[in-house]
Amino acid sequence: MSNHQLAFLLARITLGINFFLHGFVRIPKLEAFANGIIQGFEGKMLPLSLVEIFAYAIPFIEVILGVLIIFGIASKKSLTATAIFIIMLITGCAFKEDWSAIGTQMLYALFIFFLIKNLKYEVWAVKKSSGE
Repeated sequence: MSNHQLAFLLARITLGINFFLHGFVRIPKLEAFANGIIQGFEGKMLPLSLVEIFAYAIPFIEVILGVLIIFGIASKKSLTATAIFIIMLITGCAFKEDWSAIGTQMLYALFIFFLIKNLKYEVWAVKKSSGE
């Protein structure tokens, strides 16, 4: 395994574990988590019904994306889906004017960009399609 491959593998697993555990620890306290998100959007421009749906979905999305990334399952598609998820989180935080959270999410976006850009170094992955 080359240094590039090792770096990619460790970065992929690190990101995957981060996403997986974000969701995993939130699921047992889903009601409180979702209510906290919803309360943070009261009086903002986004409809609370949309916020509520997304708030309840976030932990499950994080768990699913985490598993896909950890195991390298359809990595290009999984990482693209993760980037879209981050874009949605950034959009929500912009409506809340939570600029510090956006800064953190931009770091995730850069991390995801790094992985997509370096997919040619992927090793130890379950691949559903060729050409990733």
